[in-house]
Amino acid sequence: MYPVIRLIWQMFKHRKDAPLGVTDTHVSRHMCLPWDIDLWMELNNGRTLTLFDMGRIPLAQRVGLIAALKRRKWGLTVAGVSVRYRRRIRMFETVEMQSRAVWWDDRFVYIEQSMWKASGECANHILLRTAVTGKSGIVPPNEVMAEVGQNLTRPDAPEWVNAWIDADTKRPWPPMQE
Repeated sequence: MYPVIRLIWQMFKHRKDAPLGVTDTHVSRHMCLPWDIDLWMELNNGRTLTLFDMGRIPLAQRVGLIAALKRRKWGLTVAGVSVRYRRRIRMFETVEMQSRAVWWDDRFVYIEQSMWKASGECANHILLRTAVTGKSGIVPPNEVMAEVGQNLTRPDAPEWVNAWIDADTKRPWPPMQE
Protein backbone atom coordinates (compact mmCIF):
# COMPACT_ATOMS: atom_id res chain seq x y z
CA MET A 1 0.00 0.00 0.00
CA TYR A 2 1.25 3.48 -0.82
CA PRO A 3 2.46 5.35 2.30
CA VAL A 4 0.06 8.29 2.03
CA ILE A 5 0.36 9.19 5.71
CA ARG A 6 4.15 9.33 5.44
CA LEU A 7 3.88 11.56 2.39
CA ILE A 8 1.46 13.88 4.18
CA TRP A 9 3.87 13.95 7.13
CA GLN A 10 6.81 14.89 4.87
CA MET A 11 4.77 17.63 3.20
CA PHE A 12 3.71 18.96 6.62
CA LYS A 13 7.22 18.69 8.05
CA HIS A 14 8.77 20.68 5.18
CA ARG A 15 5.89 23.12 4.59
CA LYS A 16 7.77 26.07 6.11
CA ASP A 17 11.21 25.23 4.74
CA ALA A 18 12.78 27.96 2.64
CA PRO A 19 12.00 27.87 -1.08
CA LEU A 20 14.61 26.19 -3.26
CA GLY A 21 16.00 26.86 -6.68
CA VAL A 22 15.30 24.16 -9.25
CA THR A 23 18.77 22.64 -8.96
CA ASP A 24 19.10 23.05 -5.17
CA THR A 25 19.08 20.01 -2.90
CA HIS A 26 16.19 19.05 -0.63
CA VAL A 27 17.38 17.05 2.39
CA SER A 28 15.01 14.82 4.36
CA ARG A 29 15.26 11.97 6.87
CA HIS A 30 13.42 8.68 6.74
CA MET A 31 13.27 5.54 8.86
CA CYS A 32 12.97 2.01 7.52
CA LEU A 33 9.78 0.75 9.17
CA PRO A 34 8.58 -2.86 9.57
CA TRP A 35 6.26 -2.63 6.56
CA ASP A 36 9.20 -1.47 4.38
CA ILE A 37 11.26 -4.63 4.78
CA ASP A 38 11.62 -7.82 2.80
CA LEU A 39 12.27 -11.41 3.93
CA TRP A 40 15.88 -10.49 4.74
CA MET A 41 14.81 -7.82 7.24
CA GLU A 42 16.08 -4.94 5.10
CA LEU A 43 14.53 -2.20 2.99
CA ASN A 44 12.73 -3.80 0.05
CA ASN A 45 14.01 -2.70 -3.35
CA GLY A 46 10.53 -1.73 -4.55
CA ARG A 47 9.80 0.19 -1.37
CA THR A 48 13.04 2.10 -1.91
CA LEU A 49 11.52 3.55 -5.09
CA THR A 50 8.39 4.51 -3.17
CA LEU A 51 10.40 6.14 -0.38
CA PHE A 52 12.19 8.27 -2.96
CA ASP A 53 8.76 9.85 -3.60
CA MET A 54 8.99 11.13 -0.01
CA GLY A 55 11.91 13.29 -1.14
CA ARG A 56 10.75 14.26 -4.64
CA ILE A 57 7.28 15.53 -3.71
CA PRO A 58 8.50 17.92 -0.97
CA LEU A 59 11.28 19.02 -3.36
CA ALA A 60 8.56 19.86 -5.90
CA GLN A 61 6.70 21.77 -3.20
CA ARG A 62 9.80 23.81 -2.25
CA VAL A 63 10.61 24.81 -5.85
CA GLY A 64 7.01 25.94 -6.42
CA LEU A 65 6.02 23.09 -8.70
CA ILE A 66 3.08 21.79 -6.63
CA ALA A 67 1.39 25.20 -6.77
CA ALA A 68 2.01 25.36 -10.54
CA LEU A 69 0.56 21.87 -11.01
CA LYS A 70 -2.61 22.91 -9.20
CA ARG A 71 -2.89 26.22 -11.10
CA ARG A 72 -2.39 24.68 -14.53
CA LYS A 73 -4.06 21.31 -13.81
CA TRP A 74 -0.82 19.52 -14.72
CA GLY A 75 0.39 16.14 -13.52
CA LEU A 76 3.71 14.42 -12.92
CA THR A 77 5.07 11.20 -14.36
CA VAL A 78 8.23 9.13 -14.24
CA ALA A 79 9.40 8.08 -17.70
CA GLY A 80 12.51 6.15 -16.73
CA VAL A 81 14.69 5.23 -13.80
CA SER A 82 18.10 3.78 -13.02
CA VAL A 83 18.92 2.65 -9.48
CA ARG A 84 22.11 1.54 -7.77
CA TYR A 85 21.67 -0.41 -4.55
CA ARG A 86 24.98 -0.54 -2.65
CA ARG A 87 24.35 -0.87 1.12
CA ARG A 88 21.61 -2.55 3.10
CA ILE A 89 19.20 -0.44 5.08
CA ARG A 90 17.95 -2.42 8.06
CA MET A 91 14.68 -2.10 9.93
CA PHE A 92 14.52 1.03 12.12
CA GLU A 93 17.63 2.47 10.48
CA THR A 94 17.37 6.16 9.60
CA VAL A 95 18.75 7.54 6.36
CA GLU A 96 19.28 11.02 5.02
CA MET A 97 17.83 11.50 1.54
CA GLN A 98 19.13 14.10 -0.87
CA SER A 99 16.96 15.09 -3.85
CA ARG A 100 17.67 17.54 -6.67
CA ALA A 101 17.10 18.22 -10.35
CA VAL A 102 20.38 17.86 -12.23
CA TRP A 103 19.41 18.73 -15.82
CA TRP A 104 16.56 19.00 -18.30
CA ASP A 105 16.17 18.73 -22.02
CA ASP A 106 13.25 19.74 -24.25
CA ARG A 107 10.90 17.15 -22.71
CA PHE A 108 12.22 15.74 -19.45
CA VAL A 109 13.67 16.80 -16.11
CA TYR A 110 16.33 14.48 -14.71
CA ILE A 111 16.28 14.11 -10.93
CA GLU A 112 19.04 12.62 -8.82
CA GLN A 113 18.34 11.19 -5.37
CA SER A 114 20.42 9.31 -2.85
CA MET A 115 20.04 7.75 0.61
CA TRP A 116 22.91 8.11 3.07
CA LYS A 117 23.52 6.02 6.16
CA ALA A 118 24.64 7.50 9.51
CA SER A 119 28.10 6.09 8.76
CA GLY A 120 28.36 8.44 5.78
CA GLU A 121 28.03 5.62 3.22
CA CYS A 122 25.71 6.03 0.28
CA ALA A 123 23.18 3.19 0.46
CA ASN A 124 21.58 3.80 -2.93
CA HIS A 125 21.41 6.31 -5.75
CA ILE A 126 18.74 6.90 -8.34
CA LEU A 127 18.40 8.88 -11.56
CA LEU A 128 14.88 9.55 -12.79
CA ARG A 129 13.60 10.87 -16.09
CA THR A 130 10.49 12.81 -15.11
CA ALA A 131 7.95 14.92 -16.94
CA VAL A 132 5.17 17.35 -16.25
CA THR A 133 2.06 16.43 -18.20
CA GLY A 134 -0.88 18.48 -19.41
CA LYS A 135 -3.93 17.93 -21.59
CA SER A 136 -1.74 17.90 -24.72
CA GLY A 137 0.96 15.61 -23.34
CA ILE A 138 4.37 16.53 -21.99
CA VAL A 139 4.82 20.16 -20.96
CA PRO A 140 8.25 21.50 -22.06
CA PRO A 141 10.51 22.06 -19.02
CA ASN A 142 11.19 25.67 -20.05
CA GLU A 143 7.44 26.37 -19.78
CA VAL A 144 7.40 24.67 -16.37
CA MET A 145 10.40 26.73 -15.19
CA ALA A 146 8.68 29.94 -16.27
CA GLU A 147 5.47 28.90 -14.46
CA VAL A 148 7.34 28.32 -11.19
CA GLY A 149 9.15 31.64 -11.63
CA GLN A 150 12.60 30.15 -12.16
CA ASN A 151 13.75 31.34 -15.56
CA LEU A 152 17.26 30.08 -15.28
CA THR A 153 19.74 28.89 -17.82
CA ARG A 154 19.74 25.14 -18.23
CA PRO A 155 22.89 23.69 -16.65
CA ASP A 156 25.23 21.49 -18.63
CA ALA A 157 24.23 17.85 -18.52
CA PRO A 158 26.56 15.77 -16.35
CA GLU A 159 28.49 13.24 -18.45
CA TRP A 160 27.00 10.29 -16.55
CA VAL A 161 23.45 11.55 -17.23
CA ASN A 162 24.19 11.84 -20.95
CA ALA A 163 25.69 8.33 -20.91
CA TRP A 164 22.51 6.94 -19.33
CA ILE A 165 20.30 8.75 -21.85
CA ASP A 166 22.42 7.39 -24.71
CA ALA A 167 22.34 3.84 -23.32
CA ASP A 168 18.59 4.02 -22.80
CA THR A 169 17.99 5.06 -26.44
CA LYS A 170 19.74 1.85 -27.56
CA ARG A 171 17.42 -0.32 -25.48
CA PRO A 172 14.71 -1.86 -27.69
CA TRP A 173 11.16 -0.62 -27.27
CA PRO A 174 8.86 -2.33 -27.11
CA PRO A 175 10.85 -5.22 -25.65
CA MET A 176 10.87 -8.52 -27.48
CA GLN A 177 8.32 -11.14 -26.47
CA GLU A 178 9.06 -14.84 -26.29
